[in-house]
Amino acid sequence: MSEGVREFDRDVAVTRVDEGVYEADLAPGWVVGGGVNGGYLLAVIANALRHHLPAKPDPVSISAYYASASVPGPARVRIEVKRDGGSLAIAAAGLWQGDELRLTTLAQYADLDRLTATAWGTPHVTAREPELPDRERCVPTALAPAGFRRASPMLDRFDMLVHPDQIGWAVGEPGHGGTISAWFRHHDREPDVLSLLQVLDALPPVTFDLGMPGWAPTLELTCHLRHRPAPGWLKVTQTTRNLSGGMFEEDCEVWDSAGVLVAQARQLARQPRPLA
Repeated sequence: MSEGVREFDRDVAVTRVDEGVYEADLAPGWVVGGGVNGGYLLAVIANALRHHLPAKPDPVSISAYYASASVPGPARVRIEVKRDGGSLAIAAAGLWQGDELRLTTLAQYADLDRLTATAWGTPHVTAREPELPDRERCVPTALAPAGFRRASPMLDRFDMLVHPDQIGWAVGEPGHGGTISAWFRHHDREPDVLSLLQVLDALPPVTFDLGMPGWAPTLELTCHLRHRPAPGWLKVTQTTRNLSGGMFEEDCEVWDSAGVLVAQARQLARQPRPLA
């Protein structure tokens, strides 16, 4: 890594090669299970959209549909702006590897600082910040079973400290509560709007807590970015209420060090496949 270049920023970097076309190089360090992590892929697309819409640099809402598993290596992002007027822009973007569509997205972009400055009234938040034990009492993913770590080199990209009451699946004793919560931070950077997209898909699938270890391919992921996060550790919690028909939903919240709910997501995923 070049001196001064942070790992995440290097790995989501894009280069414009034509009008609405950007090249990327998907890094092998973000592989998990049977493909490249969906949140990381979404951050790559979001970075291309940020370059394409410089006056509106922040994803407010972005939905992705995953067509096929991505692999490390060259990729292209193709962008079509649907509308760019007033305080919001809408754009579609797809990520391709060769002739294979990996995922397609529809996003709404704005300037979060401008939206905040023009917001009316007092925030009304009934969501509750997750209660996590002190970090010293939580379980680092560095202690994950060797087979799990081999299948998920992504775990080396960040620090994740899992709630001690929600890590029993790692030793064959899942809690069956359908919730996993953790402290989180990337190794070499403070959180920002772009990195939150990866954080929203960073924790192990909640199906692990249901006694179903294995890769759970994402079918659809929708992320809402509400505020720029404060520096420091993040609290991330995700839960499921409905596993049926071979699929499950996963709701995720990210809270910053100031106790603000900065990002939310819902994804639909396939019931896990066993790890190789």
